[in-house]
Amino acid sequence: MFFPDSGRLEVGDMLLPSARALNGRGDTVPAQVYWSSLDTAIVAVVDSATGATFAKAVGTGRLQARFGSLRSNPQTVFVLVRLDSASAAGPIRDTIIVSAPDSLSDSLVVKAWAGASGAPGRPVVYTVAYPPGDSTVKFVPKASVVTDAAGIAVTRLQFITGPRPDSIVVSAAVRRPNGTDVPGSPVIFVVEFRP
Repeated sequence: MFFPDSGRLEVGDMLLPSARALNGRGDTVPAQVYWSSLDTAIVAVVDSATGATFAKAVGTGRLQARFGSLRSNPQTVFVLVRLDSASAAGPIRDTIIVSAPDSLSDSLVVKAWAGASGAPGRPVVYTVAYPPGDSTVKFVPKASVVTDAAGIAVTRLQFITGPRPDSIVVSAAVRRPNGTDVPGSPVIFVVEFRP
């Protein structure tokens, strides 16, 4: 069995799983596979022949494929709260003093929103948007950060070496499990550099 997006989706999304029937030697055999939900309050199979599954509520659901009397092991689907937007949760401009001992920016803070609350456990990917391919800086602790219990992701930009740039534009992307940006994403930060 295979679930797109690692079996992660948001409330209101559809999932199209796939499976294949195998014989005793492990070879694929032509067969119509049918799907069912073991947790109908969380996920509902709307078409048992295709496996089209609707995410109804936040939680962990299980899907099972069957061919004749053979049934697969239940496979887990993770339904997340639907993100409404992403925004900066602090200043979007900062200055790095290159001669300072740490050469670090202030925190580049992004919040993932679900209604009036923050959404935990969502990846935020920070990249240098301009100048492209810049190697004079790095993200500390890292460029991909998961939001905390309040929906906040934080990283900092550090000057490493090389010619001092005038400024760096940082893009922070918050995406749905299917890869689409949420409204407000990417969040843009500008970090200026001084001697």
